[in-house]
Amino acid sequence: MKYSHKLSDAVHIMAYIEICRGQTLSSGEIAKSINSNPSLVRRLMMYLTRSGLLITQKGIAQPTLAKDSAKISLFDIYSAIIDEHNLLHVDDKTNPNCIVGGNIQRVLEVEYAKVQIAAETEMKKISLKKIIDGILVERTN
Repeated sequence: MKYSHKLSDAVHIMAYIEICRGQTLSSGEIAKSINSNPSLVRRLMMYLTRSGLLITQKGIAQPTLAKDSAKISLFDIYSAIIDEHNLLHVDDKTNPNCIVGGNIQRVLEVEYAKVQIAAETEMKKISLKKIIDGILVERTN
């Protein structure tokens, strides 16, 4: 199974920008924190900027949050960077002649939709500020 780290990396970028405000915030510096490459950082920042979550200026390594971190939810960031918004996916290549293979897709789609709604509802309750505060508390422990 392939896992995507895009959401984690995007939240990391947003938290880094807020916590390290006033420092050099180049994609290279942020990439060092993520342990990734600057092109990934630039691509995610582009999505975050297009979605109105970040403010960037070409040639200036000082991105800022577009609004207070308390007003940015995990769902906002998720919506900005995830192309396929379904957390769970049904295998559509099952055997239609089998009682399970021929009927499981419709049943799972209904149940997965419930999970999706619940996850999105919870993500809307988690602010970037809460994540930043957690990072800062961990740092002191």
